[in-house]
Amino acid sequence: MLRVFKQYRPNQVARHVKSYFRGRVFITGVGAFEFDCGRLLPPKRQSRKALNVLSEVNREIQHLALEWG
Repeated sequence: MLRVFKQYRPNQVARHVKSYFRGRVFITGVGAFEFDCGRLLPPKRQSRKALNVLSEVNREIQHLALEWG
């Protein structure tokens, strides 16, 4: 399943990743990512912006995990 996000909102991406657990997302202006086990995986074409997005979304996922218990 591929989900396209037209705007980058870390919390929204994190909720999608946490809900579906495995799949792909595309963020306009950043690029494509795969996720597995509820975490974003590093993209094939690594740029500084993509790596920053990766770490920020994974932090949001961790924050959601702490909220949900």
